[in-house]
Amino acid sequence: MQQMTPQQAKGAMDAGTAVIIDVREDDELAQAAIPGARHIPMGDLLDRLGEVPRDTTVIFSCHSGGRSENVCRYLEENEGFSDLVNLEGGIVAWSQAGLPIAQ
Repeated sequence: MQQMTPQQAKGAMDAGTAVIIDVREDDELAQAAIPGARHIPMGDLLDRLGEVPRDTTVIFSCHSGGRSENVCRYLEENEGFSDLVNLEGGIVAWSQAGLPIAQ
């Protein structure tokens, strides 16, 4: 599993070489979100695996990076995914970097 800073993730997303999937819960997403990120709550992920692309880099995000790191590890070890990336520091780091936030 790779790690990516918020700036690197934004650059990859803007270049069209990666998608961001936010695994936080609905109430967390309502407070702040990364514009353009897809939302699949961690608890729904196994039922929605078909929505996780296998043909591009997927960056997983959460509040501070812990849940998204667990998701990356699980998908790589148990579901055959590769090219998964954890967003270092999650949306907290994204916001602290001054990157756009949707509310």
